[in-house]
Amino acid sequence: MYYAELSSPQVAALRDDPRVPVLLLPVGAVEPHGPHAPLGTDPLISAGMCERAVARLADDPLVRVLILPPLAYGVTRCAAAFAGGVHIGPETLHALVVDVCTALADQGLPRIVLVNNHFEPEHVATLRRAVRTLESSRGQRIGHLDLVRRRNAERLTEEFRAGECHAGRYETSLVLAQRPDLVDTDRMRALPRVPVDMPAALARGDADFLAMGMEEAYCGAPAEASAAEGAATFDTLTTMLVEAIRELA
Repeated sequence: MYYAELSSPQVAALRDDPRVPVLLLPVGAVEPHGPHAPLGTDPLISAGMCERAVARLADDPLVRVLILPPLAYGVTRCAAAFAGGVHIGPETLHALVVDVCTALADQGLPRIVLVNNHFEPEHVATLRRAVRTLESSRGQRIGHLDLVRRRNAERLTEEFRAGECHAGRYETSLVLAQRPDLVDTDRMRALPRVPVDMPAALARGDADFLAMGMEEAYCGAPAEASAAEGAATFDTLTTMLVEAIRELA
């Protein structure tokens, strides 16, 4: 399942595999997710999607899917007022994505899908720019499951579509389905809903969580989260990722 657990000869053999090798690159950010959820919520969700996609395609005769080591740091300025965030600049992220994809393509493994679950606009824009850079400078087509594109967002939950999904019901449910031990459920159940439309707030110039009214670094309704909803959402996300894998392959 994991690229980094293969030996060098095993990676070399991928190029001669009758199945098309597709590598998944989980992307996220280390940042506050309320008083109840882990800092690593975003990369944890990305990893969960990748693991489920690999399992679903394990016996597929056409593709061989492997998970690359994650890029767990991202562009994250909005949560700067709270402890725990680790921000990297957009040029750093752009260079990391381009260099990783280039290094893999240079050894005959050009099919890579970015799997991102950190939606701060500058971070998303940087990933999109990296995809364009690889295509324009090298002719390398990279898959990017861009969940904030309307066609993808419409398949996700009501809270996600409302833009209230930072550490709310949507994300907390996913963590409960993947790593329930990392959620403080007593704290979660006591949290009131915080109705913030994050895309609209950012568009009007609110630059950070506090300006948006997110006084505890979350919005939405984490108290309504459940592992069952998380499992159902993971199923939808995995279907979308499998579609992206097949399209790239």
